[in-house]
Amino acid sequence: MTKPKPAAQPRAKSTQKPTRIQQEKTAAILEAALDVFSKRGFRGATLDLIAEKASLSKPNLLYYFASKEALHAELLVGLMQKWLEPLAQIDPKGDPIAEICAYIERKLALAQAYPRESRLFANEIIQEAPRSQAALNGQLKELVSEKVALINRWISEGKIAAVDPYHLIFSIWATTQHYSDFDTQIEAMMEDGYADRFDTAKTFLIGMFTKALTL
Repeated sequence: MTKPKPAAQPRAKSTQKPTRIQQEKTAAILEAALDVFSKRGFRGATLDLIAEKASLSKPNLLYYFASKEALHAELLVGLMQKWLEPLAQIDPKGDPIAEICAYIERKLALAQAYPRESRLFANEIIQEAPRSQAALNGQLKELVSEKVALINRWISEGKIAAVDPYHLIFSIWATTQHYSDFDTQIEAMMEDGYADRFDTAKTFLIGMFTKALTL
């Protein structure tokens, strides 16, 4: 069985401060790469497509990023921080149901504000996370374990109904990220209600999870 290639690392940080033009080109490349990766996945994306989207030549792009793998890795590093923050913000000292509902709101807001990033992450997971296993088994797993322990404590203290903490978190991920990952399907189904989908989703999901968590 062929062993998977080791994950590419983000580009090395230069000790010299980049110029304004270099910063602008780097931002343009990352923006173009995000668009191409989110639509085509890692396998379907090419440096030629990314360079064209960024209005740069391929050699110019390669001056900033040595490979497609390096570009993808850079995007994943930034994305992981965005994805961890809403879960990290759950306050152990807060009201449990209020904290979980606030987490749902933050996840929906993330899905609304960063649909391409959500699809990029979904594509990576569907491909069995060949370039993000370290983050999944490190930062994300550690944070989820911390919040699972907190939810179990709230349950043992009689503050919320007995639920499986892992499946609670997974179901929040599934229901909130659905609104970015499957947006085309939602638009086709909802017709007149599509424009308000995030507002109505928030009302529905908070009501559903509140009912499930209330003793």
